[in-house]
Amino acid sequence: MTNPSNTPVPSSTAGSRRVRANGDGTVYHRKDGRWEAAGYVLAAGDTRKRIHGYGATRKEALALLTEKVATSNRGIAAPSAQGSVAAFLTYWLETVAVHRLRENTHTRYTACVRLYVIPGLGRKKLAKLTAKDVRTWLDQPRTTCQCCARGLDTTREQPQCCAAGTCCRKRLSPPTLAYVHSVLKCALEHAVREEEIPRNVARNVRMGTPRPRRFEPLTGEEARAFLTAVDGHRLSALFELALRTGLRKGELLGLRWEDLDLVGATASIRRTLQRTSSAGLTPLPTKTHSSERRIALPTECLRSLEQHRERQAQEREAAGTGWKASGYIFTRPDGNPIEGTTLTRHFNAPLRRAALRRIRFHDLRHSAATLLLEQGVELVVIKELLGHAHIGVTATVYAHVRLRLRLRLQRDAIDLLGNALRTPATSAVRPNDGDEPPVRAAPVR
Repeated sequence: MTNPSNTPVPSSTAGSRRVRANGDGTVYHRKDGRWEAAGYVLAAGDTRKRIHGYGATRKEALALLTEKVATSNRGIAAPSAQGSVAAFLTYWLETVAVHRLRENTHTRYTACVRLYVIPGLGRKKLAKLTAKDVRTWLDQPRTTCQCCARGLDTTREQPQCCAAGTCCRKRLSPPTLAYVHSVLKCALEHAVREEEIPRNVARNVRMGTPRPRRFEPLTGEEARAFLTAVDGHRLSALFELALRTGLRKGELLGLRWEDLDLVGATASIRRTLQRTSSAGLTPLPTKTHSSERRIALPTECLRSLEQHRERQAQEREAAGTGWKASGYIFTRPDGNPIEGTTLTRHFNAPLRRAALRRIRFHDLRHSAATLLLEQGVELVVIKELLGHAHIGVTATVYAHVRLRLRLRLQRDAIDLLGNALRTPATSAVRPNDGDEPPVRAAPVR
């Protein structure tokens, strides 16, 4: 068919316009330069609502819409600013946080939301949540007994708190409150990114920095006594490696023989061994990117590791076909990896035999860092050895150790000044006839 007016006829080819099927939503270019994708998804109350996704490119906007539509197709309703805080937090935990957090971290977040956030703020509308609401909610656990607030005492066979007439005053600690606050901030930040709310009101609430947990590391004398106590233990190489390098429990249990370079005296920290509810005892990535590192091994650890290798070879021969070739350095007698709780029991036994004060296994890590600081090792070297993400973490955790060292240096300086100002004995003073040069003060380091 010809066109007598010779005017171009619009075509629906792929080069002119992209046509999407019904139900797939629409994607268009906005006047502000961004791309917007819109479509209908499942909402609260078994209804449908139109949602929007934005991106710098058409592909980004379409990816956001596709993700929300896929979530809707699984029967999960999209959150709404008109909905409650509890509904949004449930949506966030089930669809967002579950894919971006470690399993153990997601479990802690879920418990935190269920125990503290939803009982305090769950009924409030997400769109009407204010910074004052958050601050008031966080102030209550500071002064309210948790047994009374959560009704724990009423479920006990023998009441111990308010039901018995005497409140136990079990309040949340400042670190726990800071953790609860951070979980809420993380959830509301996602609501801002999805343009459900205009701003994160939890960021306007100042909690203050909680004091780090105080610990009692081993002194030099206690550390030597500990090494003597574990000498001859089946896992003595692990205990010595923990005290001399400061490795975490999961990092020690996740070490494989392939991670060691006994010739170069180094070890590569690539994984951590932890138990999860879904996979059981399984290797996971290190705690942070900085935790994946290579450290130098002391000569004493090289000798103990060689002895441990010989002992493991004997256990492999004794186990025969029942040996589990897991590749881990520290295993059970049958070759299977060691549980963290099992390691704790092995650790407490030599402490009791040697009559040493009881400490946590993690305190071996603190002891290593403290002893290194007391020997004058630079903070940046300790940070790299421990695998901290930032040097500020190292400085904050061991601030009291550095303060003690500074006080010691100040005392040494004051003693030197006292020696310089002390009146010399009369018999030691010789008359100056002018031929000797004047006495100069010795430099103070």
